[in-house]
Amino acid sequence: MSLVTVFGGSGFIGRHLIRRLAARGDIIRAAGRDTEAAMFLKTMGEPGQIVPFQADITRPEQAAAATAGADAVVNLVGILSQWGKRTFRSVHAEGARNVARAAKDAGAGRLVQISAIGAEKVSDSEYARTKAAGEDAAIDAFPEATIVRPSVVFGPEDGFFNLFAGLARVSPVLPVFGCPVLPKVTLFGANGPLRVDIYGDGGTKFQPVYVGDVADAILAILENPDTRSRTYELGGPRIYSFKEVMELVLAETGRRRLLLPIPFAVAAIEAWFLEKWPEPLLTRDQVKLLKRDNVVAAGALTLQDLGLEPTAAETILPTYLGRYRRHGSQGLSPA
Repeated sequence: MSLVTVFGGSGFIGRHLIRRLAARGDIIRAAGRDTEAAMFLKTMGEPGQIVPFQADITRPEQAAAATAGADAVVNLVGILSQWGKRTFRSVHAEGARNVARAAKDAGAGRLVQISAIGAEKVSDSEYARTKAAGEDAAIDAFPEATIVRPSVVFGPEDGFFNLFAGLARVSPVLPVFGCPVLPKVTLFGANGPLRVDIYGDGGTKFQPVYVGDVADAILAILENPDTRSRTYELGGPRIYSFKEVMELVLAETGRRRLLLPIPFAVAAIEAWFLEKWPEPLLTRDQVKLLKRDNVVAAGALTLQDLGLEPTAAETILPTYLGRYRRHGSQGLSPA
């Protein structure tokens, strides 16, 4: 039996990981800023097995308190947009440093730092730069740390497929980001005398990975000492263009919607307005991030190196996107 501290335990990935940790008999300290939001986790284990613990990773003393006596530490905390003092720098970089130092000082045997595909020191995106800084900070303080870089993570509580499925329910159009500014016109091609291509190669590429696979990967890392000091990139079995993602959403929700090609220059203008909201749908930094394909790099260590086979999105999406169909029925004709 081990004591595992999971920062961000009540979040999307955290709840799936904690369920698995509890099943193998660990004691789990679910650390986060809001203990009330983590109370539902207690039902995943035996009485006293899962303990919500108040801790903000941007405060070193709280990170230290949360890791005291821990055998292993997992840092899942991340943000997609900045608001007030919750900046990319304070959460992704300084927060990762605080957790790693606390884990080392506590004598923890393992540290898993969750980063993201696309984390790069020279990226135009501050999100990506600070994710890379968080990796470096974790390794500097805890050299044996394992870095995990998922692609877009999907599952019942995700903020990706659910977002666009919800949008399809109320909007006549869905966006396809990253399309060319000017359409490509082909005269007398193989497909006829005139062909107008408004989508190019379909926009940004994604390799969505199932949240259950990410949780299984973290568990496999914790159980295998050979994963120390390594970096894993986690992606699903298939790469999709942004257009193909939207088509998948429409197929699973049984709806017909216009797919609107949006060049990055136009997306940046839209994001300038949307990022003023407390929880923006799109920011200019996210537009910069979208300019880079979100896929596993050639030669990277992957799920297969952990003995896991990635789960196809087409297998999981029907289990939770069906609620976005009209009347929540799987059998009705497309709207």
